[in-house]
Amino acid sequence: MKCRHCHASLKQIFLDLAFAPPSNAYLQASDLRRPEFYYPLKVYVCSRCWLVQTEDWARPEELFRPDYAYFSSISSSWLAHASRYANMIIRRLGLGPESLVIEVGANDGYLLNSFVASGIPCLGIEPTEGTAATAEAQGVPILREFFGEALGKRLASERRPADLIIGNNVYAHVPDINDFTAGLKAALKPGGTITLEFPHLMRLIELTQFDTIYHEHFSYLSLYTVCRIFSGAGLRILDVEELPTHGGSLRVYGCHEDDQREDSADVARVLAEEKKQGLRELCTYQGFQARTDRVKDDFLVFLIEQKRRGRLVVAYGAAAKGNTLLNYAGVKQDLLPYVCDAAPSKQGKFLPGSHIPILPPEALKEHKPDVLLILPWNIAQEVMQQNAFIREWDGKFVTAVPSLREM
Repeated sequence: MKCRHCHASLKQIFLDLAFAPPSNAYLQASDLRRPEFYYPLKVYVCSRCWLVQTEDWARPEELFRPDYAYFSSISSSWLAHASRYANMIIRRLGLGPESLVIEVGANDGYLLNSFVASGIPCLGIEPTEGTAATAEAQGVPILREFFGEALGKRLASERRPADLIIGNNVYAHVPDINDFTAGLKAALKPGGTITLEFPHLMRLIELTQFDTIYHEHFSYLSLYTVCRIFSGAGLRILDVEELPTHGGSLRVYGCHEDDQREDSADVARVLAEEKKQGLRELCTYQGFQARTDRVKDDFLVFLIEQKRRGRLVVAYGAAAKGNTLLNYAGVKQDLLPYVCDAAPSKQGKFLPGSHIPILPPEALKEHKPDVLLILPWNIAQEVMQQNAFIREWDGKFVTAVPSLREM
């Protein structure tokens, strides 16, 4: 395999999570009687450009199907994050009725509806039917296509170049990151701005966040590597913010390379911190497998001990990261009878691989579990607030990553 960005040969394995089904391929009851597709989940690091990337196996159309079940608006904390961003960027860029905002990976319209409400013309790019239809129902214009250079050029010619292009948690999801970035360049107005948010590789390594690795995430990104990818497309990173979302993310601000705006000092600061943390040294990546296996082993021991003590452990959050953890650990219903989730699109279905049933949160009051395992640890505070009632029967909240701990 060659690096998706610089095309160097990939030799260094960062992490091998064996085989797993796509993490968002939730199953209907009828699917349980059919074969299930598993793909290798192996991640390499490029020693030339330091792009961390999954091995090529699954195709995008197999991962982002019409019944794609992830709806961003289910999380109240994520909605609040999106609202704060919209208010900030409208002020920062002086956006108004003459502007055009394009969001790539618009999902269910959770973000663009703030721009619609402000009277700012916008367009969402979203290839998955279910989420796109939900966005349109809220008045958000949607184009159902995968984004790349060809679409970027078409948008610029058929409509007009964008003042702002947004990509929140989409950059890691694209198999051809060079083509995607060339599309950003083609669709961006001179003097326009790109903002991308993505989990920061430095935090993933620091906190052993291996469960954020799954087939839909083709890339795991540092600021250094994103600067290289942008430069190759004739773009530049002019500012960066560190965010707490998803266990530690970056929000980068991009522009055309000849843009007159000066780079923020934060760009040099984050690049220096990444270098200090060893993100351009192979030894930093070589110990991650052993750390991951310790987390997995401790998690399994905990579940087995709870079962032997006769304590009921159930999970909350049918999240992709939870599926990575459960499938790598080999957890089935005997150790985790069910998982609750607030998303109606997931309720009544089964987790891929483990086949653990997904129930509505009301099941917690009926069964009164002793332990509620929060799989999406990045929104643990939100989950605990919504389900604080389990403390009425001395129920406990637990997370397994980056280490097993009671909340």
